[in-house]
Amino acid sequence: MSLQVLSVADEFELDGYSRVVTEAVRRASPSVVGIDVRRGGHRAGSGSGFIATPDGFVFTNSHVVHGADEVEVALLDGRRFRGVLTGDDPDTDLAVLRIAAGDLIPVTFGDPRTIVPGQLAIALGNPFGLECTVTAGVVSALGRTLRSRNGRLMDDIIQTDAALNPGNSGGPLVDARGAVIGVNTAIVAGGGGLGFAISANIAQRVAGLLIRHGSITRGYVGVAGADVAIPRYVQRLLGLVQAKGILVHSVEESSPASRAGIEAGDVVIALGDDHVDGMDALHRVLTDREIGATTVTLLRRNELVRRTIIPAEVQRAPVS
Repeated sequence: MSLQVLSVADEFELDGYSRVVTEAVRRASPSVVGIDVRRGGHRAGSGSGFIATPDGFVFTNSHVVHGADEVEVALLDGRRFRGVLTGDDPDTDLAVLRIAAGDLIPVTFGDPRTIVPGQLAIALGNPFGLECTVTAGVVSALGRTLRSRNGRLMDDIIQTDAALNPGNSGGPLVDARGAVIGVNTAIVAGGGGLGFAISANIAQRVAGLLIRHGSITRGYVGVAGADVAIPRYVQRLLGLVQAKGILVHSVEESSPASRAGIEAGDVVIALGDDHVDGMDALHRVLTDREIGATTVTLLRRNELVRRTIIPAEVQRAPVS
């Protein structure tokens, strides 16, 4: 019996799964960057990012670059550039850098609204400073909430079992086509391989605001509350299309909510024309809409009540 030995020149047949992963990596990896940070003249950490636009905007995590004195961005082709911080938003753990470089290959963005649990998810980054490392797994769950490092809840988080390690932060989570569906942001210590990524839709929206304004302006109303289901008989009685709102536990003194006449026990269901089905939705609306007078719609003892409210402006200082 003779054995056939394959030479390196012979075509190596990959299995179907491997072909999908390697093709996705081939498409996405030229856009992945390594980020080195210095504070006080000393190297203070590293992370990952990815080229989002042909003119040099790079997305990463806020916690990778926040407070940095110097940022260096390393491309896959070996080029290195100074990264200029365009904007930083710790509330969503997102930041945007810009590099003065040509011949850049930006990522393709996917639509996280079309992904489903169980589908392939591939994480790319530079864990422990190791260039363009690839791990693969699946989308474990959608719509998770995760607390940012400054305490604010981030919504629409993607959970994955693709292994994430220190240094993966800010790198892309991509689908089988190599399109970005999330920005890797956190791992759970001792969590059995749980990793989390910020939805690409949120990343693009926040990054757009950072590119235009350098910071994020958010409204503030001054209520503490919790998500609550609206009883079906109340939905039918009032002709409501939404099934949830915010049960107000308390109202801060002299706050916009207090001045609008909102009371503990009210259920907030809308701000202006935007339905509010939970605290995360309220945060999102207050981020997206311009500051100014609007109408807040409440359920009070199973009746609809509308009040005029003027959210206060809470704004982080722009980056210098």
